[in-house]
Amino acid sequence: MEVDLASERRAEQVVGGVEAGLGGAAAAFGHRELQISTMNTDDRVAERLRGFGPLGILALFAILAGNLLFVPLSALLVLAWAWRSGTRWSELGFVRPVSWVRTVAIGLVFGMALKLVMKAIVMPLLGAPPINPAYHHLVGNTAALPIMLYLVIAGAGFGEETVFRGYLFERMGRLFRPGLWSKAMIVVLTAAFFGLVHYHDQGVAGVEQATLVGLVFGTIFAITGQIWLLMIAHAAFDLTAVAIIYWDLETAVAQLFLRP
Repeated sequence: MEVDLASERRAEQVVGGVEAGLGGAAAAFGHRELQISTMNTDDRVAERLRGFGPLGILALFAILAGNLLFVPLSALLVLAWAWRSGTRWSELGFVRPVSWVRTVAIGLVFGMALKLVMKAIVMPLLGAPPINPAYHHLVGNTAALPIMLYLVIAGAGFGEETVFRGYLFERMGRLFRPGLWSKAMIVVLTAAFFGLVHYHDQGVAGVEQATLVGLVFGTIFAITGQIWLLMIAHAAFDLTAVAIIYWDLETAVAQLFLRP
């Protein structure tokens, strides 16, 4: 009888162990199924964000409207979209440069030189007035400089380049077939859009200048696929503009080569 009871207890332990093992395996399998289901759901969301269905279009409009709340929300939404959609940072131009020092130096010099050329030669040839009335309040206005510095560095340098060169190039690149003509079309379309968004505060002259700058920056981005130099150049461009206005040099620079 004692042998039978011992055998029964061992049998019960074995059965209990098997049941526990099966239960653990079932739980693990269920957890794995949940993980796979979650991954599949994540993949579907990422794919829809990268596409041009309802979710992709909604993301596009949300990004473009972001700056209506605060600057640079649009650019921050681009980064969030890239992370959630699984878009590689390199597809937006965020590629580590060979030399940060050289990139910063070239960006600063190029941005300042481009602004001086635009102000002293290009815009006068287009018949633009020497004074930009939208920002003439900055003349000698030291109190307004901090917010302007924030807007031109975070809003323009980082924000506008992330949206107009990084994000829109990636989006249009998925719409058009690869090729030289497609890149040229993307450069023109993004430059035109970039120009239009400057109409509300700078009028026709602002549209002309922004469109031309958009063509220059867009061409560089189409060739290099890198955005850091353009961010620095854009910030330097706008900082030079602020300096010219602050020291009341607009008329002098605008008439440096072409006098009325």
